[in-house]
Amino acid sequence: MLLFGAALLPSPAFAHGLVQRANLPLPEWLFIWSAVVVLVLSFVALAILWRQPRLEQDRWRPLPDPIGRPLGARALEVALGLVGVALLALVLIAGFAGSQNALANFAPTFVFITFWVGLAFACALFGDIFRAVNPWRALGRATGWLLRGRLGSPRRSYPPRLGVWPAVAGLVAFTWIELVSGWPEQPRTLAVVVACYTVVTLAGQAVYGVECWSRRGEAFSVYFDLLSRIAPFETRERVVGVRPLLGGLTRLPIVPGMIAFVAVMIGTVTFDGLSQGSVWSEVSQPLHDAGTASGLSLATAEKVAATIGVGACVALVTGFYAIGSRWARGPASELSAERLRRGFVHSLVPIALVYVAAHYLTFLLLEGQGIAYLLSDPLGRGWDLFGTASSAVDYGLISQNGAWYAQVACVVAGHVAALMLAHDRALTLYGQARAAARSQYAMLAIMVGFTMLALWLLAQAGTA
Repeated sequence: MLLFGAALLPSPAFAHGLVQRANLPLPEWLFIWSAVVVLVLSFVALAILWRQPRLEQDRWRPLPDPIGRPLGARALEVALGLVGVALLALVLIAGFAGSQNALANFAPTFVFITFWVGLAFACALFGDIFRAVNPWRALGRATGWLLRGRLGSPRRSYPPRLGVWPAVAGLVAFTWIELVSGWPEQPRTLAVVVACYTVVTLAGQAVYGVECWSRRGEAFSVYFDLLSRIAPFETRERVVGVRPLLGGLTRLPIVPGMIAFVAVMIGTVTFDGLSQGSVWSEVSQPLHDAGTASGLSLATAEKVAATIGVGACVALVTGFYAIGSRWARGPASELSAERLRRGFVHSLVPIALVYVAAHYLTFLLLEGQGIAYLLSDPLGRGWDLFGTASSAVDYGLISQNGAWYAQVACVVAGHVAALMLAHDRALTLYGQARAAARSQYAMLAIMVGFTMLALWLLAQAGTA
């Protein structure tokens, strides 16, 4: 996301995880159409070979006791929570008291690369790690225990109609800060935002309870929980077990706001990729001109245009999915478009993950290495606490062509996973394999559209 680059570069221009490719053996359009062919063939294979639901069944089983119970033990959770609180404190201290050069300050790199991108991949691979290291959950539980002798029971019942809408608001605010605000280069401003978020989160926990607010109202908990449902690991009753890959998504509770949350996940990354190409430069210029003509400064006009762009991309994703859900009604008219819209939203989560992977993989692998020297000198004071202050970023870790191949592979794999989830859910909803396959023509169109959009955005990177 835009904020990552702003935190790492001294220039006021935003930077992104995307990279330009050089000397590809094949034209980029051929990669795009090859990906489409893979999706179509996958759809046909699913229709022929996958005739009974497989992912919808709960097939969780615990890991052997020497592994499963220790990994889920309360003592380990408490220890990880302390680590999370310590890292939160370090972000605040570095932001307020450290160097205001974002290159030399621990806070921006940790928040926008290690935390936001790195933890997303970790949760998708190993399960909901964030639940254990969540500093706000740890603080809320500790406060509840100190004040009431128990783990913070709610003062009010959480209104069911709210669903995850508070988390949607939090995610929108965070991504606006990333993509629009221009604050990423200002560690002190970042620390103020983190402090405010901490206060709001603790207040929500005090009213509705720590666990309830973490599940519904706290944006990062909802975000990382969604991604963790892709992983083959899940903790139940303090025992870590295994389940089929993607299996956790089929039990995703579809509460009010969940569709909007996933749309924001995809739409904001879409805008981040779009903003790097020449298309956005052409589209946004009239908005800049209109803003400056109305008396706004150029910087403010750019922010207004970017805000409009973010909203338009989220609306595009939402509308595209809604149209596809309506098309899928054909084989079974008794299922409403709203029922289908809610029933298939879990299949978009792998797409949200691979959009992140495709856009920010290089950022994590390259600029993410900076966390090593920043840990030794988090305030930019010339310290060398762990002997890593002199470590350098190895920009040869992945080549430009290698990054492109990895991005394409991520995009294709994620959309094939989405097709699998949608097909499995269709078998459950429609009951017959033929009806389920016919219903998925619309979903195939959605997946093809998202795939072509993702690869087109990658191909557009740096053309502005």
